[in-house]
Amino acid sequence: MMSTISRKLARDDYPRINEAVAAAESRTSAEIVPVLAAVSGRYDRPEDIVGLWFAAGSLALAWWLVPEHARAGDWGSLPPWAYLLALIASVVVGFIVGASIAARVDWLRHLFTPTQQMRDEVTSRARQVFFDSRVHHTAGRTGLLIYISLFERMAAVLADDAVIEKLGQPALDDLRDQLTASLRTQPLCEALCAALSTAGQRLAAVLPRSEGDINELPDALVVLDRPL
Repeated sequence: MMSTISRKLARDDYPRINEAVAAAESRTSAEIVPVLAAVSGRYDRPEDIVGLWFAAGSLALAWWLVPEHARAGDWGSLPPWAYLLALIASVVVGFIVGASIAARVDWLRHLFTPTQQMRDEVTSRARQVFFDSRVHHTAGRTGLLIYISLFERMAAVLADDAVIEKLGQPALDDLRDQLTASLRTQPLCEALCAALSTAGQRLAAVLPRSEGDINELPDALVVLDRPL
C-alpha cells in the first residue's frame, strides 16, 4: 500500500524540492530544513469514538436480527445467555471494526478531532523535529524549520535565535499562514517550493550568505511517514 506521502508527491517532486532548498540557501547563511509528515499525532480518542458509534450500530442491528422474543419452543428462539452473548459479541466486533476503519480513513478522524488538538499536535511534533533534526544546533543559530503535516493540513515554521532576532516572529507566522493557505489551493510540491523561495528571499535580506559559509545540514526534504 502506498504511503500518504507517496500519494501526494511524485518521484520527480523530491529533487525539485531539494533543488528549491539549495537555491534558497544559496542566498542566505541560514540553514533551511523542510519536513513533510504524514501525521503529527496518534489521535487514539477519535478512533475510539468512531469505534463506539460502530459498536452502538452493531448492537442495534443484533437486537433487531436476533430472535430473542420468539416464544419458547420455536426454532428461532434463543436461551437468554446466548442472546446476551450475541449482543456482547456485536458490541466488541463493532468497536474493533469502527476503530480500525477510523485509523485508515482520514475524514472520519477529522470529524471527531478538535481543530485545537490538531494544532497542538502539529506544534509539538514540529518542536520535537526542530531539535531531533539538528536544526537547533547550527553554529550561528540560523536554523529554520518548515514543517507540513498532511493529516492535519497544517504547517509550522520554527526558527533558531538568530533568525528570530533578524527576521522577527511576525514574519515567520506570516510565512506559516501563507504556506497553510497555499496547501489548500496548490499541489503540495508547488506550495512547499514557493514557501522555500519566499523564505530564502526574506532571509537573504537579513542573513545574507558570506564567502566562508559552510553548509551544515543536508539540502534535502525530510520525510516522516509515522508519528514517533
